[in-house]
Amino acid sequence: MTTEGEKTAPPARETAPAGRSGRRALAGRLSWGLADQAASSISNFVVGVYVARSLGVTAFGVFSLAWVTYGVVLNVSRGLATDPLVVRFSGVPEDSWRAAVVRSTGTALGVGTAIGAVCAVAGPAVGGRVGPAFLCLGLTLPGLLLQDAWRFSFFAAGAGRKAFVNDLVWCVALVPAMVVAAHVGTVAAFVLAWGASAWVAAGYGCLQSGVRPGPARARGWLREQRDLGYRYLVENVSLSGASQLRAYGLGAIVGVGAVGAVRGAELLMGPFLAVLMGLSLVTVPEAARVLRQAPHRLRPFCLLLGGGQAGAALLWGGALLLLPGRLGELVLGDVWSSASRLIVPITLGVAGAGLGTGAAAGLRALGAARRSLRCQLFASAAYVGGGLGGAAAAGTVGSAWGVAAATVGGSALWWLQLRSALRERPLLSVPEVRTP
Repeated sequence: MTTEGEKTAPPARETAPAGRSGRRALAGRLSWGLADQAASSISNFVVGVYVARSLGVTAFGVFSLAWVTYGVVLNVSRGLATDPLVVRFSGVPEDSWRAAVVRSTGTALGVGTAIGAVCAVAGPAVGGRVGPAFLCLGLTLPGLLLQDAWRFSFFAAGAGRKAFVNDLVWCVALVPAMVVAAHVGTVAAFVLAWGASAWVAAGYGCLQSGVRPGPARARGWLREQRDLGYRYLVENVSLSGASQLRAYGLGAIVGVGAVGAVRGAELLMGPFLAVLMGLSLVTVPEAARVLRQAPHRLRPFCLLLGGGQAGAALLWGGALLLLPGRLGELVLGDVWSSASRLIVPITLGVAGAGLGTGAAAGLRALGAARRSLRCQLFASAAYVGGGLGGAAAAGTVGSAWGVAAATVGGSALWWLQLRSALRERPLLSVPEVRTP
């Protein structure tokens, strides 16, 4: 097993793409990434808006705590299961991909089952409004994580269309589930409806791929990918864990309603975040392809990726500032009045994050797990410190500004580390592609 920095020659079957055909193929893969994330984010946006309008700012804060917790668990799964998959099995022969996907999706399913059991036990112990929501989250986590694992598996194979179809299936299943949840009228019902519909899409992913997840083979996958997987685990959990700590801390310092206000402002950025996350599905596989086929183009690729996302975030934030108040109230209901005050700092924070994703994709493609871990730990610590320090000094608005400053600073570090990593590595070597 190689460690960070060890490289091998590229597979003989990969050659540099012809200019026009290569760009057309890249555009096609990026388009499917955007389409897939649009389907996923629209469903998330609809769920969030429906809960906000139906249950009010306090109950929406409870829903947001469950949502943030899911984000932490999702990043555990990605770090251990799908991040190593897309780095090492993007563009490999189909037999190698299928064997890796059996173990990768099995790992995701195992993570969901283990942590879901913890949530299901902890929910009744917590009680109140939060307890039932966490019980339902625990019951649905295995399906949520398996559905996400299929998406990344398909993009690693260059089959973004299948990921898009899978998310459409989830969206369709959400409709009757949300109708039932609306009749019940509780946060727990909405969490259960959201997660149960993900189980439907997860099952369909098995039919699409012709692959059955192998939870029994998860231990072998973790052992083989430990040089990347455990670093990506810490990196991902520090990111989502920082969001969770900030949410819990903000709720303790200012109140649960503040958590709902922040989530409401993030929903306003939803359409742009759909683009950002859609690109993130394909940026690491594409950066890995660029590195194998034309290594000298990696830096310009990352610059274009990060700069484009930052500019688009600023444009979207500017459009939100021109949004009429009546339209905002139509979308978010009572949450609008508190969320609208956070548009400027959250826009700057998202722009900073978008700029940093270009460098992050480059570091992932290089397999520079130590450097990316270093960046993420710094960025996460700054995020928590800025968010909670700002909350203590100036409430919800201060927290938003603190996070924006932390995100921009973290982005600068990502780019410094990418520059150092590119200087240290031989131009024509590429990360190892492993076969089972």
